[in-house]
Amino acid sequence: MTAKTTTSIDSVLRYEVLGSRRFSNYWWATIVTIGGTGFLLSGLSSYLRVNLLPFADPTELIFIPQGIAMGFYGVCGVLLALYLWLTVLWDVGGGYNEFDRKTGNIRIFRWGFPGKNRKVDFTCKTSDVQSVRVDIKEGLSPRRSIYLKLKDRRQFPLTRVGQPIALSDVENQAAELARYLQVPLEGL
Repeated sequence: MTAKTTTSIDSVLRYEVLGSRRFSNYWWATIVTIGGTGFLLSGLSSYLRVNLLPFADPTELIFIPQGIAMGFYGVCGVLLALYLWLTVLWDVGGGYNEFDRKTGNIRIFRWGFPGKNRKVDFTCKTSDVQSVRVDIKEGLSPRRSIYLKLKDRRQFPLTRVGQPIALSDVENQAAELARYLQVPLEGL
């Protein structure tokens, strides 16, 4: 959960969730595109014996095995770059969490990959919420997440996937949400 907006005298609490449209994904998509295109053009240059790269001369590569290997890595790189750019374009994982005290509704919305389940849209009543749970794991792969725990034992993640959020932000957001929903806070 990142940006918070409240409306109509604190009756609606809304958190925007950052999906694939973050700087690191743009950065890696650009790097992989440049690298994959370079390898592909090197492989094509060694096959066609025409220099397609302005900064090197891959025409001197022997097509079998170096040219084929460069072409293979180039195709893999371009396909990976295409996947990364489409993920950013579709904003996979992006959405919002909306808590409406006036109507008693909770709505968790996320965008997914195109297809039958492109929109993940979950709604429930605030009376179904048992608690707000915080999951903190430190180490090589740190995890700092906030979950909405329902009375039927289901748990729904409310935070973004990927880069861990600062510990103080997780604690503040979880405490604010538990106070807003008037339910206990677990895990701290």
